[in-house]
Amino acid sequence: MNEAFSEPTGNEALNDRPTQALFARGRRELGRIIAGQAEMIDQAILTLLCGGHALLEGVPGVAKTLTVKTLARFLALDFRRVQGTPDMMPADILGTSVFSLKTSEFTFHRGPVFTQFLLTDEINRMPPRTQAALLESMEERQVTMDGETHALDPYFTVFATQNPLEFEGTYPLPEAQLDRFLLKIRVGYPSAEEERTILERHLAATALDQLPIEPIAPEDLAAARSEVRSIRIEPAVLDYVLAVVRRTREWPSIARGASPRAATALLLVARACAAREGRTYLLPDDVKEAAFPCLRHRLILKPEVELEGFDPDRVIADLLAAIPLPR
Repeated sequence: MNEAFSEPTGNEALNDRPTQALFARGRRELGRIIAGQAEMIDQAILTLLCGGHALLEGVPGVAKTLTVKTLARFLALDFRRVQGTPDMMPADILGTSVFSLKTSEFTFHRGPVFTQFLLTDEINRMPPRTQAALLESMEERQVTMDGETHALDPYFTVFATQNPLEFEGTYPLPEAQLDRFLLKIRVGYPSAEEERTILERHLAATALDQLPIEPIAPEDLAAARSEVRSIRIEPAVLDYVLAVVRRTREWPSIARGASPRAATALLLVARACAAREGRTYLLPDDVKEAAFPCLRHRLILKPEVELEGFDPDRVIADLLAAIPLPR
């Protein structure tokens, strides 16, 4: 708890709230299939809670794809998957117009983007032109083809996985697309105990993605999202959010700081963190927790800083330590 910020008094920190119930059930159901990776599961649920999109980065084989598929089952959403390849074209995702000899007219055949939950596996193996095909759908939840606009489902969500950029055959995502992702979730290796659990589950000879899980009702997600929007924000904490984002634009290690879109994302995710803890008000600790997944993919470090071994998370930690907490 921040000593520099006093909590509101009274009965505002209540238990058994919709967001807490959503996280409890999500951790339980996904935990039956995914061994460990608690931080990845929590941040994936935060993404859905905020109505955003997420980028998962990690080496192959750490359950990124399995987690996303299981999350779609838990939320009972229509699910489609696209495998990124170097020869993929935009039409492979968005769809294309096909001429019918019978009617002498073009008919639009919808691509996999017309779903509720889209997994774009190994997105950084797609060429830049195909990566850019997702920009409009991620930001505006619509697709424009041949001058006609097609609306996407209100629950449309993109979860994209990528391998680290030093892997062969990868293309770096453009800044405009990175900024569309609400969170960048870093997925590491499991602990020794967690990896033993993985081996034991495989010895059971049961396909993990076929194990039954109990999905939530749509109204449960809607109630949790409504609770997030109701989180109270004191002016001093709002100023703290603004200070964090604006400091990234003048920090000596950063060549390009966070955008205003990043500020709104940081505020939204911080409110979701507060709701997850059962509070109706925002604390600076919520902002600090949300800063890492919200900002790590939106900052461009100076080349000399990267050569010294710094990564965005370390820079964000230094930046947060230099900003006074609200009083």
